[in-house]
Amino acid sequence: MEIIRKYFPELSADQEQQLQQYLESIIYWNQRINLISRKDIDHLSERHILHSLTIASYVKFRPSDTVLDVGTGGGFPGIPLAILFPAARFTLIDSIGKKVNAVNQIIHSLKLDNAACHQVRAENLTSKSRYVVSRAVTNLLRFTGWVKNKIEPPSPASPGNGIYYLKGGDLREELESFKNITVHSLKEIYSEPFFDSKKLVYLPYESLQ
Repeated sequence: MEIIRKYFPELSADQEQQLQQYLESIIYWNQRINLISRKDIDHLSERHILHSLTIASYVKFRPSDTVLDVGTGGGFPGIPLAILFPAARFTLIDSIGKKVNAVNQIIHSLKLDNAACHQVRAENLTSKSRYVVSRAVTNLLRFTGWVKNKIEPPSPASPGNGIYYLKGGDLREELESFKNITVHSLKEIYSEPFFDSKKLVYLPYESLQ
């Protein structure tokens, strides 16, 4: 957990314990189903938990906020963010039932009463959230087509709502069709080489209309 403490020293003892338990749960479940790449298991804190928490460096979810995590896989980035923001509400979705089952069991074991996971495709979801978060599920243009109608309009209670999308590589061609978009390079906040090519893309609600 040292690398998490390095960048998020404000974590409480309970939050550190939950993140540690989450790490152990991913290791346990990954021996049974493929939640994350097995070559990443020795870098779980850095490449999955810390990477997920990156979103918290750019947006602070309020107690009334609802957050949708699309293509959550093993619960990333939804579960680390739900631990960090216990007063916000997180809905995690994935199309693969065995992953959803594992994530719900992890949520239950962590006693996270502000998160739930459902087996549903984003395009079939009927509810709306103030924010959408995700980690490199697909091409961003395709992704926004799935979720742009699942985001609530902005209000005084949720300024800056929209999509926060974690992805790596050269995104210039992928993003050229979007207006009013912000791209944060993660090497600006992390010194570890893994983050050198990683980005956080922010698309405000207005840019999706």
